[in-house]
Formats: sequence, structure tokens, C-alpha cells
Amino acid sequence: MSNTPSKKIKKPPMQFVNWFEIPVHDLTRSVAFFNQVYGIEMETVENGEYAMALFPVETGVGGALVKGQGSTPSETGVLIYLNASDDMTTMLGRISDAGGRIIMEKTLINADAGYFALFVDTEGNRLALHSNK
Repeated sequence: MSNTPSKKIKKPPMQFVNWFEIPVHDLTRSVAFFNQVYGIEMETVENGEYAMALFPVETGVGGALVKGQGSTPSETGVLIYLNASDDMTTMLGRISDAGGRIIMEKTLINADAGYFALFVDTEGNRLALHSNK
């Protein structure tokens, strides 16, 4: 079996992520966590059995916290790197205060790629922060 696609895409996407969803058990608790860490106000939308809280975004990749069937938080699996802008240190300080835990402190990737840190949110999801400084 070959890893080569059968047809080449004429123009591959510039960004490979269009949307992300972070699964939660307790939407209210998770919204409070991310509102505190980022200093934002998330909008909550309910649709039948599902509820979402949207990360505010004007351009670029958007995402949401999602509660509903099949949305199970986990410390294993896909790892999402969230933008920490230029102030990762301040955001890391807010994680514990908001009920999360840091599992890897701010770490240099390299001079060109910047820094990352790993944390677990209030729902048990392993996530990362990324910044250039």
C-alpha cells in the first residue's frame, strides 16, 4: 500500500486546520476556565443535544468547546496548539488559577519556531500553548 495520493491536489491549502473542537463534560466550568486564561467572553450556542462555546475570532481558524454525545475529554490523542500571542508567561500563570494544571513549562523549540508549553484544562484535555517569544 502506498502513502502517495492517487490524485494530486492542484493547490494544497495554506492552512491545514479550518476549525477545532475541544470536548468538555461541564461547559460552564470549561468556559470559565478559557475566559479566565485568555481574558475573553465566549458565546454559548445550544442545538438539541449539543452545546458549544465559541472562541471569538475575526479572521483565521475558529474553534469551540463542545458538550454532547461523542465529545469525551482526553489527555491522549490529537494535540492542539493554541496561540499564546506574545505573553505565554502570563497565560501560564492563569492556568492553575483557573483550575487547570501545567504539565510542561514554557520550553524553547528553536529560535525560529519559538516556544511551547503543555497543560491540562479543567475537563482533562491535554492542550498546548505556542508563542514566538
